[in-house]
Amino acid sequence: MPDGTTPARTPKPQLRKPVAEDGAAIWELIRSCAPLDENSMYANLIQADHFRDTCVVAEAGGEIVGWISGHMIPNEDAFFVWQVAVSPKARGLGLGKTMLFELLNREEVQDAEALKTTITKDNDASWGLFRSLARDIGGDLTDTPYFKEETHFDGAHDTEHMVTITLPAQGITLKRAA
Repeated sequence: MPDGTTPARTPKPQLRKPVAEDGAAIWELIRSCAPLDENSMYANLIQADHFRDTCVVAEAGGEIVGWISGHMIPNEDAFFVWQVAVSPKARGLGLGKTMLFELLNREEVQDAEALKTTITKDNDASWGLFRSLARDIGGDLTDTPYFKEETHFDGAHDTEHMVTITLPAQGITLKRAA
């Protein structure tokens, strides 16, 4: 820097299960991560409270800088990732993948044989994240149109493709991203 000082570094984010009190901060994080769909604050509050075992927050310096919401799909051996949000302050650290590994190592998703998520064709960041995850774990990635623009969204939203990544057989420990 011109004045001889070094730029402030974001402390290494710590991962944890969310609590209900995180709902408003999660909502604000998502709002800062366009083009993510904004849910109601109440939806994020419910996720942080009722689905805390399959969601994760990353906190640095007392601020939530990362969030993944997910759940086990009823009657399937699949873990669904609903939303991944990383604050602009924490981008470039591999935080998205680190949070995914945290979730995939939890007891609550140990029976999952696949990870599923939906992504629009133009969301390059999400495609990159999930392709990288598939490569790291040796999983096959497939996608198919799922929620369609005209059929499901009445033309108001691009088609969401169901992305499926096969997960390693039970007993293989997934390691956190570097």
